[in-house]
Amino acid sequence: MNLTKLKIIFSEKGCSKVYVKKLAANDNSKNQVYFGGSFDILNILPITEIRNEAAGDWNKERFKASLNFAWLSEEGTLYHAPQSQLILYPKYPEVRFSGFLHGCEKPPSELMTKRLPGRLLFFSVSKNGQVIGYVTGPDSEISSEFHQTESVLEHGVFKIIELPSIFNNRGSLIAELCRIHQMGWIDSKRLNAAGYIMPCDAPNCGGYTLEAELGITPNGYSEPDYLGWEVKQFGVSNFKNINTAIITLMTPEPTHGFYVTSGTEAFIRKYGYEDRVGRADRMNFGGIHKSGERHKLTDLQLNLIGFDVVSGKIRNTDGRIALVDIKGNEAASWSFSSMLLHWNRKHNQACYVPSLSNSAATRRYMYGDNIILGTGTDFQLFLSQMAKGNIYYDPGIKMENVSTKPKIKKRSQFRIKSRYLPELYQKNEVINVCEYLK
Repeated sequence: MNLTKLKIIFSEKGCSKVYVKKLAANDNSKNQVYFGGSFDILNILPITEIRNEAAGDWNKERFKASLNFAWLSEEGTLYHAPQSQLILYPKYPEVRFSGFLHGCEKPPSELMTKRLPGRLLFFSVSKNGQVIGYVTGPDSEISSEFHQTESVLEHGVFKIIELPSIFNNRGSLIAELCRIHQMGWIDSKRLNAAGYIMPCDAPNCGGYTLEAELGITPNGYSEPDYLGWEVKQFGVSNFKNINTAIITLMTPEPTHGFYVTSGTEAFIRKYGYEDRVGRADRMNFGGIHKSGERHKLTDLQLNLIGFDVVSGKIRNTDGRIALVDIKGNEAASWSFSSMLLHWNRKHNQACYVPSLSNSAATRRYMYGDNIILGTGTDFQLFLSQMAKGNIYYDPGIKMENVSTKPKIKKRSQFRIKSRYLPELYQKNEVINVCEYLK
């Protein structure tokens, strides 16, 4: 195996980047492999599950994140390592890689059980979401070739090798958005799960129409929408003013609290209120809920439990975003583990597209040429903005036919004003999509 052959194997499996870490003596199966001092490694790796694990010693509380990981042999064969996982220690914070030898038919035990400095760990993500790893000794041909490589990019503790690709995902996205902008007014529509165009006449069809033009079918999983980019549409009054819009970042259902244990109907009856504009036999649960403030209609306060506002760090693996009533009961809550999995993976590369709407006759939309691109994020940045009140919970939950056969619509929304988007990303850009292509 040499570096050229290794890069070819990664490319053939649909990988676009290879991450390389020079292993220290302590980076082994006993002590785990250090992957960095922040949770942004989750932006790279397709985590299948995150679970919290409390411990008697507060210092040892941690999250565990499962990985679909396989070792690449010298012959180019993949051997699945079923117990591979990331361990996230929120106190520090710190991320370590463990379990990578257990249950594997042919693991690189000779290299990964030793206290041997200078080994190189290569890993990448294949087109089917599998993480592929390869390790080599400090005196190998690959190691020598790698150290002679110039202009290698960096991500935290990793060096990055860019692989040739037939796709320029960023450029392809921008080109598509220029095409859509130049179309002018577009009739409102949406795609169903089978990919067929359907009419759409609701006030929130701006996102569906854009997704239909991009060929994005509805999905219920936490993966980016288009070529690795999460695409968000937001309405504006004119395309020159894109910094005052309200953007819905995500719509996760609660994971705990009365909402979950007793059901949505019981939740609305207990914490909701009669429709404010007089629509009969209807109850709502809505309104802007900000951290530390009690809402006047629901009488619930939004609290960040287990998050240290001063340091901007998660300090409790059982942490959560919670709506708490006047008696201290949790009406609804979202575990940090569930939110962290969704946010870091889906929002690491996000594209925000402004739109105008016209519903005089047939509902139509036009999409702006100035878009916002955000890259590199961390769920702790999300929580920091929530602590400041810049991100807030703004649900649109309703129950009609309250006295007969209740009909319930669920929509839990976490929203932000567009001017605060730069606070969520390491890099934030405003790009004119058609000028960019010239």
